[in-house]
Amino acid sequence: MSSETSAPAACPIAHDAPATPKAAQCPIDHNAPPKAAQCPIDHEGLNPLNQMPTLAQAPAPNQTIQLPTERTESSIPRDKSAKWDYPSPQQFYNALVRKGWETPEEHVETMVEIHNFLNERAWTEVLKWEKREYSHDDLQLARFKGRPGEMSPKARFWMFAGWLLPSRFNSEAPFDRHDWVVRRPQTGQEVRYVIDYYSAPPEPDGSPVFSLDVRPALDSFGSIKQRISVATEEAWTNFRHNEKPDHTVREPKD
Repeated sequence: MSSETSAPAACPIAHDAPATPKAAQCPIDHNAPPKAAQCPIDHEGLNPLNQMPTLAQAPAPNQTIQLPTERTESSIPRDKSAKWDYPSPQQFYNALVRKGWETPEEHVETMVEIHNFLNERAWTEVLKWEKREYSHDDLQLARFKGRPGEMSPKARFWMFAGWLLPSRFNSEAPFDRHDWVVRRPQTGQEVRYVIDYYSAPPEPDGSPVFSLDVRPALDSFGSIKQRISVATEEAWTNFRHNEKPDHTVREPKD
């Protein structure tokens, strides 16, 4: 710890020195040592695999309904010996309370079911992409991060297209975004995927409908080549059959 000594109080202007104008100077001190780059997120207490805090299973303050604490195992491999577990309804509710979101407690279990269903479908879409580049069936979701407040460039583009041509494109923003890092164990390569989650018009009976936009991030030559190839194939198929690609996901009915 450094110690400092203070000088006696004095007027900051030297009245006995002739007033000579100083040459104009840049207000930034370019000789000062640069600060080390820092992540704006405080990672203390966060799981590095999903950037989420450890959520308790205890009921939240003022909670009136007892929620299940059992967690459901997903079909998504985390490593060669384990799969990812989805949060329990109680953990899910605690996460909503932590974010300050008001959610009726009686709907939490349904929200968890939809959450799990959407992530399973997202993984299915990832596997479709990976089959084009990776022939083995041992893919793993190494880590992921929710980024609901950060809109992807593609989502921004479609919002602009919707604003420009509202009769042809949807201008609704995605309600969530995930970044998933997929590991290819046989090669050791890791590929980042961007997933935008959209709400779609509900079914006539009121059942929710969602749309997922899953694709490799444009951060490597291989992913860029793959995106161009798929976009070209989709455009040619749509031209031949006069169809639009369908990425809608409907909640399964019992």
